[in-house]
Amino acid sequence: MSEEANPFESLQEQVDDAAAYLGVDDGVLERLKHPERVLETNLTVELDDGSLETFRAFRSQFNGDRGPYKGGIRYHPGVSRDEVKALSGWMVYKTAVVDIPYGGGKGGIAVDPREYSDDELERLTRSFATELRPLIGEDRDVPAPDVNTGQREMNWIKDTYETLENTTAPGVITGKAPDSGGSAGRVEATGRSTMLTAREAFDYLGEEIEGATVAVQGYGNAGSVAARLVERELGATVVAVSDSSGAIHDPDGLDAAAVKDFKDETGAVTGYDDATEELSNEDLLTLDVDLLIPAALENAIDDDVAEDVSADVIVEAANGPITPDADDVLTERGVEVLPDILANAGGVTVSYFEWVQNRQRFYWTEERVNSELERTVTEAFDALTDAYEERGLPNFRTAAYVVAIQRVVDAYRQGGTWP
Repeated sequence: MSEEANPFESLQEQVDDAAAYLGVDDGVLERLKHPERVLETNLTVELDDGSLETFRAFRSQFNGDRGPYKGGIRYHPGVSRDEVKALSGWMVYKTAVVDIPYGGGKGGIAVDPREYSDDELERLTRSFATELRPLIGEDRDVPAPDVNTGQREMNWIKDTYETLENTTAPGVITGKAPDSGGSAGRVEATGRSTMLTAREAFDYLGEEIEGATVAVQGYGNAGSVAARLVERELGATVVAVSDSSGAIHDPDGLDAAAVKDFKDETGAVTGYDDATEELSNEDLLTLDVDLLIPAALENAIDDDVAEDVSADVIVEAANGPITPDADDVLTERGVEVLPDILANAGGVTVSYFEWVQNRQRFYWTEERVNSELERTVTEAFDALTDAYEERGLPNFRTAAYVVAIQRVVDAYRQGGTWP
């Protein structure tokens, strides 16, 4: 394995690669590669046994030229300053490529939530919400769920903010439970946009997705939903899935929904009786399949792994799963990569729909949400492929960044610089 890439440096390299095709002024380009501000704070929380523990937490606000900062909050031991900076930058370009009026933000707490009780996690979440209170707001910064967070944590943050501000502001955060102002279709949104991107990509490339073989690395919300939807709605065959416990494989196909039920019951995909064999995560990444969906964390595919990737198409459900060096290898080998800033943008897109509904106090049906999401993804895909063809770009990732950066630069120039 190569030395693990720094995600913030990966983001900056991706921006540089795309900006070379745009002729962006050096000063503007430098602005597009750094966050506007980063909150770094220590949260001291009382545990159930009465002892105190301190946790490091972050919130990065990368760029607000196109609207309020937008991005999730993750709970993971690997959360770091550079990671949230990178993720907040990817959010800027993700919201721009699907053309929704947001900037980019990201936050997280360095914690393994499996080691703490629900009461401890609630105290930790409310402590973080208190620190975030001066920064967030419906028109300033709108957090959302991410790795190891969900409706529960978003509800706690909303309640803490509204209590401290003595107001009602459901749009201060998205990804809430429906009874607390959440949107229909939000839980499936990231997996659904991954499925839609795969559908559009296979159609564009002249390949048949019905019956195509699929491997999914990472079987949390995004990966499991994407697997179920490509199977159910596109007729593809999911032959392998993995999580932190390892991977399972059956060349004749797995039942994506049944595997998710098994994981919910046991905590792992390994041990699933109907699989023919168990593999390592790296073995899954190099299986000979038509479609590979990396849906775990950053840097899953480095240049060494990329040399052995056998998939024809990769659709990134995770943020930053392929390092820049690996991207170069895959481009040279003719592997088509549909980037994260398009493929997993369903989460932020439906978060935007939730925010709109919160502001209007008028809620949509799931059918309308899914229809609007499909329109958004297909229009973004068309803009990406137009740029890819018209500019003769080397790959779809560069095309996505060219579209996104141009939109951010246009918004910045229209607003001007002062004082």
